[in-house]
Amino acid sequence: MNTYENAIEINGLTKKYDGFTLDNISFNVPKGSIMGFIGQNGAGKTTTIKALLNIIKPDSGSISMLGLDNKEHEYEIKEQIAAVFDEQPFHEDFSAKELSIMMSGIYSAWDKAKFTDFLDRFGLPYKKKIKQFSKGMKMKLQIAAALSHGAKLLVMDEATTGLDPVVRNEILDIFLEYLQDETNSILMSSHITSDLEKVADSVTFIDHGKLLLTGYKDDILDSHAVIKCSKSDYKDIDRADFISARLTDFGAEVMVSDRSAAKTKYSGLAIDKTTLEEIMLFYVNAVKKEWT
Repeated sequence: MNTYENAIEINGLTKKYDGFTLDNISFNVPKGSIMGFIGQNGAGKTTTIKALLNIIKPDSGSISMLGLDNKEHEYEIKEQIAAVFDEQPFHEDFSAKELSIMMSGIYSAWDKAKFTDFLDRFGLPYKKKIKQFSKGMKMKLQIAAALSHGAKLLVMDEATTGLDPVVRNEILDIFLEYLQDETNSILMSSHITSDLEKVADSVTFIDHGKLLLTGYKDDILDSHAVIKCSKSDYKDIDRADFISARLTDFGAEVMVSDRSAAKTKYSGLAIDKTTLEEIMLFYVNAVKKEWT
């Protein structure tokens, strides 16, 4: 039995394209957890996921999944993982019933009864062609298929984008249920940070192909804060103490990564809790340092 601590380990992953470089990315997804993989469109999330799934060949770096090298053990890994994409991968003329027959030929551990249970639970028709499904139904179908062959790792690329909040919540609940088995893990790429705030254990931010931040979600939210102050107070804040500052007509909002140090040093100022979305915004603007 293969034992491993991290469901995914990425070390020094680099891939150069004309006009874009995924630049020396390293992070781990601990077994039994959900990692939110966050960044703007074009940040490099899909490139990283394609490298994970061996769809593209990196220029350098190493990747292991479920304790195995992703190139050397590609087929063994692919039996034990499931990938869910924003775009529906199944032939549109198939019905769910025909899809089940096809999947049983691909996965040795395909569980037809489990798949049928998911179809019933999601209210998905068994015999209707997939092209007649709504976007939400197609996503549920992908997830039903992903969870019906004993996958130990789910890799989701913007899978909840464009779905209404009710469907998104339903899907997030299923992920949490899937993680009741502590050997299961999820890497969930999304720019809907509110979803990740609900379910993720850890988060990794990338922007323009560079890693900005990786760690446990609660630690990141606890250590970061926003100082809200007047423009004159803002002038007294040491630039080395903050990530970036949003300047408004009324004053400034300043993101710090060490809340306790800021509370001590700037005790007279309002220091508020923050969100993953705000953290992402302030880090993305860190190069400018000041923005509006």
